[in-house]
Amino acid sequence: MKIKMKKFGVLLFAFLGLVSCSDDDDANVDPPFEGQSKSYDLTEVGESGVSGTATFDENEDGSVTITLDLDGTSEGVMHPAHIHFNSAAEGGEIALSLEPVDGDTGISETTVEMLDDKETEISFEDLMDFDGYINVHASADDLETLVAQTDIGGNALTGESVSYDLAEVDVEGVSGTATFYERENGETLVELDLEGTTEGNSHPAHIHMGSVEDAPGDIAITLTSVDGASGMSFTNVAMTDGTDDEEGTAVSYEDLIAYDGYINVHASADNLATLAAQGNIGANATEE
Repeated sequence: MKIKMKKFGVLLFAFLGLVSCSDDDDANVDPPFEGQSKSYDLTEVGESGVSGTATFDENEDGSVTITLDLDGTSEGVMHPAHIHFNSAAEGGEIALSLEPVDGDTGISETTVEMLDDKETEISFEDLMDFDGYINVHASADDLETLVAQTDIGGNALTGESVSYDLAEVDVEGVSGTATFYERENGETLVELDLEGTTEGNSHPAHIHMGSVEDAPGDIAITLTSVDGASGMSFTNVAMTDGTDDEEGTAVSYEDLIAYDGYINVHASADNLATLAAQGNIGANATEE
């Protein structure tokens, strides 16, 4: 009996040793790779009827796969697509060419490690901070026409926004809103949306210092002129206007929504004295 117990003890010890070695081996095995992923909404431009998503997937080798998945594309059409520098409101040169979107499937898939200059490496983390946007074009023969677009990286919107009323002043029937959208990088997309404007007209717009009640105040920030056909204007705001002798100062979304200012939208570049619409912003806005 004692001999059998002794043998059993030896076998048990050996088994435990094997289990212990197995556990040690498992501890040294790297966990399976789980890459990060980020998606952005691609919104239609004009009345193209094309929209969808742009998804960035991190790969184990450090490359990034960018997938465009669009609805509303047409069979037999290939839609060129690119990542550009800057925000969509500013416009910029092509940073990275993507595979064209196949109109039959609405899909484009591109795996990247470098920008088009073949010198600048680009990682998933770099793209998440990138100062850029995506354009999808109507065709290789019609690059002027955009069908879908989105800001990416640092230019993506956080979901925070504040809107201000722009009231009619000297031009009958023109009024609307100014909406400030916060970007991931702390900058601001300023959207002016007016009703009553006329195709063929262009309306200069500015953020002024002070309030409407204390006008006129100096121009602090020049905005993109409102297009009379659409009534829209989009401006990326990161700094105040500079002068011949001095650069502007950095201004964030948080600065703007607390700013002591107001917006003027003018009748035209030749008639700045006539105001189409006007409204207080930031600290001067009336809380409803």
